[in-house]
Amino acid sequence: MENNNAYVEAQMLIRKPAARVFEAFIDPAVTCHFWFTKSSGKLEAGKTVTWEWEMYNVSTKVVVKEIIPDVKIAINWSDPVTAVDFNFQSLQDGSTYVVIREYDFKQTGDELLGIIRDSTGGFTTVLDGLKAYLEHGIDLNLIADKFPKAVAQHGK
Repeated sequence: MENNNAYVEAQMLIRKPAARVFEAFIDPAVTCHFWFTKSSGKLEAGKTVTWEWEMYNVSTKVVVKEIIPDVKIAINWSDPVTAVDFNFQSLQDGSTYVVIREYDFKQTGDELLGIIRDSTGGFTTVLDGLKAYLEHGIDLNLIADKFPKAVAQHGK
């Protein structure tokens, strides 16, 4: 049973032009500075790529559903599959407002609440890392530091 009313949303102002912010999500050579550690390729409409977080020994298949240059990236990912939209709004001052929205969850109840909590925190961390990297050239290692090996495993 799908829960069509549930969604995750995270947003952030990035003080860079939409083309640069958009490219940061398309090109894994850039994305690996603030999100995953490895990708099987660039995002292209109709293409399936694999994203890896090597420090956690985790990977996911990403199916690219739609790309509107500098405006939107729509993907399906995870297991069970959910939809994620990355929207890029160009602002007059040359900055970009990014909104990430994940939806089409299959889970319900406490399981759904846990997924929403984890995804909200995850996408917020991604946007924070993106901002630091694009605006200041700083690779904060936020994803790697979110669940360090020296700390009890996530979810326990």
